[in-house]
Amino acid sequence: MESRGEVTSVLERLHGGDSLAADELLPLVYGQLRGLAERCMGGERDDHTLQATALVHEAYIRLTPGLDVSWEDRGHFFAVAAKAMRRVLVDHARAKKTDKRGGGALREELEHLELDAATGAQHLDLLVLHEALERLELQDERKARVVELRYFAGLSSDETAEVLGVTSRTVDRDWLFAQAWLSQDLSEAALAVE
Repeated sequence: MESRGEVTSVLERLHGGDSLAADELLPLVYGQLRGLAERCMGGERDDHTLQATALVHEAYIRLTPGLDVSWEDRGHFFAVAAKAMRRVLVDHARAKKTDKRGGGALREELEHLELDAATGAQHLDLLVLHEALERLELQDERKARVVELRYFAGLSSDETAEVLGVTSRTVDRDWLFAQAWLSQDLSEAALAVE
């Protein structure tokens, strides 16, 4: 695995206009992007039509036009990559849901969110999770970003704190709040459907 500093260095070179740096970036980050994709897809159906490799490539293609932006560091890059993967999965879920043959919705395993024992581990539609995160974002954008960075990007509390410019303790408090909030919101959404 390449050093964290090397990824940041390549991102800085990209921002500086070094076109050769773009060719160096994917090999440096591919393994971590692949792990991120596998994490994002961990709770998906076995017959899911989108594979982790395809998710990495689609997300990277979406990131490519923005490679010349001023990346703060590798954490910032992976946070944006996680958001791109989430968008790819949501777009894929929407396309499957509107498929005339019925397609069905993608399922996302929320065990990693360590939901309250009262609700237990839930399988839910990725679109439902996406909508819940959008509602959380309206209430508190930073807490929604913490979920995105911790859950989707797989960043540690310290890495998340660095990306957001807050302390690890703040991230831990936001993470606990967001878990409880999502648990309640998703439970209420489930009751509304029944």
